[in-house]
Amino acid sequence: MSWQTYVDEHLLCDIDGQRLTAAAILGHDGAVWAQSEGFPQVKPEEVTAIMNDFNEPGSLAPTGLYLGGTKYMVIQGEPGAVIRGKKGPGGVTIKKTNLSIIIGIYEEPMTPGQCNMVVERLGDYLVEQGF
Repeated sequence: MSWQTYVDEHLLCDIDGQRLTAAAILGHDGAVWAQSEGFPQVKPEEVTAIMNDFNEPGSLAPTGLYLGGTKYMVIQGEPGAVIRGKKGPGGVTIKKTNLSIIIGIYEEPMTPGQCNMVVERLGDYLVEQGF
């Protein structure tokens, strides 16, 4: 299965009539493996900051999480595994796997819990597969 298929069929799936606004799978180095239409152009320093937070949980909290120049307030996640951010009526969930980071961006009426479920479920599967 191609990485783009994971984005198109697993991350952009329909959950109770809702779906992510945008999603992507990136390597730890920031290389885009696959992304949806409308996913923001992520800057190298943004990926570096995300990876630093996975290695030193809490490092993004004072400055916020940036994706494509958009700032998200960092909210409770899972240290070293999941980063969650909120901005107005939407937000972001980022799941780290062995080789990649999976990013899901949502807007209401999708809920944070629905976004978390979609992103983390794929992340857990990829970890089980060695990715």
